[in-house]
Amino acid sequence: MSLTLSTLPTTNRRALWSATFITASIICSFGWACALPLAGFAAVAALTASRREALLLTGAVWFANQAVGFLFLHYPTDAMTLFWGGALGVIALLSCESAGLLARRFSGFAGGLAAFLAAFVVYESLVLAVTAATGPGVDHFTAPVVTRIFLINLGAFVALLMLKAAGVAVAKRDVTKAFASHPI
Repeated sequence: MSLTLSTLPTTNRRALWSATFITASIICSFGWACALPLAGFAAVAALTASRREALLLTGAVWFANQAVGFLFLHYPTDAMTLFWGGALGVIALLSCESAGLLARRFSGFAGGLAAFLAAFVVYESLVLAVTAATGPGVDHFTAPVVTRIFLINLGAFVALLMLKAAGVAVAKRDVTKAFASHPI
């Protein structure tokens, strides 16, 4: 009898991926705070989960980021900060949905690339629109800043896909053989 993670019920594998995904977002939240690559996370969620699960994962990532921000990084609790927190949650969900639409339309590498680009364009466009509507100005939407945000999101997107691929590879590995060849 072989013992692999792939013998776990599908529900357990999904729960393990969700926990890994959310843990990654918490770790990233401490590093990037309000610059968490939500578009990258949303695109990976859309590529690796059903539509409903992808939206739930994206919402959980946003919530975890907000929890880290308010509980540990001491985000201010003024009305504008709370508004932006909610706005980023809605924007992240719309980014996930746009990524999912393209991921379902295209397959393979093209689908993954299209999903990421859609999530990023929707995310940045909506952040720009909300920024313009709320009045603080859009002076910080310069090419270097948007490029930096793009690269952070791309890095997170690639890292999360690599993490998923590593998980799949480990899931297929026969654990009994590993223990048999390396006795305790």
